[in-house]
Amino acid sequence: MSRTPKPPFRLPVDPYILALLGTVGLAALLPASGSAAPVASGAATGAVALLFFLYGARLSTREAMDGVRHWRLHVTVLACTFVVFPLLGLAARVFVPYALTPNLYHGLLFLCLVPSTIQSSIAFTSIARGNVPAAICAGSFSSIAGILFTPLLAAGLLGNSGGGFSADSLLKIVLQLLVPFLAGQFLRRWVGGFLVRHKKVLGYVDRGSILLVVYSAFSEGMVRGIWHQVSVVRLGALLAVEAVLLAAMLALSWYGAKRLGFGRADRIAIQFAGSKKSLAAGLPMASVLFGAQASLAVLPLMLFHQMQLMVCAVIAKRRARDPLGEECGAGAVPVPVEDAGVRAGR
Repeated sequence: MSRTPKPPFRLPVDPYILALLGTVGLAALLPASGSAAPVASGAATGAVALLFFLYGARLSTREAMDGVRHWRLHVTVLACTFVVFPLLGLAARVFVPYALTPNLYHGLLFLCLVPSTIQSSIAFTSIARGNVPAAICAGSFSSIAGILFTPLLAAGLLGNSGGGFSADSLLKIVLQLLVPFLAGQFLRRWVGGFLVRHKKVLGYVDRGSILLVVYSAFSEGMVRGIWHQVSVVRLGALLAVEAVLLAAMLALSWYGAKRLGFGRADRIAIQFAGSKKSLAAGLPMASVLFGAQASLAVLPLMLFHQMQLMVCAVIAKRRARDPLGEECGAGAVPVPVEDAGVRAGR
């Protein structure tokens, strides 16, 4: 009698989050200080430029143009990401100083300004039998828009609390984010094939670069004594506020899309793309915008990232068991998506 093979063991926590926490622990024990500090900072700057070059080189312009016909869906996702999220972030100001410190609140507000994810939104949409092509385009459009919208929103809503947004900050954004992204788009016809053939290896380059950015930011925070401002009680309060924020966005994106007349398949894509935030895009942006305060600024985003993956995984599995009606249409046909894309946390 043959035995049913056991499913592979999966950690209850995203392995990449464990790597991030390990990097934070390393920065706490062995922060880059003295002559090592500028070396770590320079390496992080190069890593940010490399990340956005790879983003630009991987994004297919033809795929993006093919999805333009779903403009109502994309506008809805962009509104969730860059309008509704920031409004909820501003409303969370009522928790200061009772539950959140000013610095933690600024990190929470920054979390509300970063673009949506790409891979994990696609993966969850596929699992839930939603409109996968629309999720691909919506995530891509959000990432492109975030290069412009996130710094502008940070300048308007965070002001000097974001590390001093100035002409110098804008120049850094252009040089470290926009120029590498455009260079990647320009060189895509020559390097695109190489990136496709080596996407697994380059995925490790992506994640390794982000870990370097995290190490540099948290090292500087340790050297400046920023972490003495955070207590366990404050962290618990931050998690509670983020849970409310995520629940609100999941409900608003789902029921709001229904009120706008979208079918089930499109509503699934809108919910997953409109309620999630990109750790991969947010971390390097924070290092540019916040400077010495980046370690506290990215903490809410790191916690929200893990929370959104766990909650959305449960929702996607529940949606997959829903009976498919006629409203689903062809867009509900799932496509294979690598599980590594979810772990990468884009």
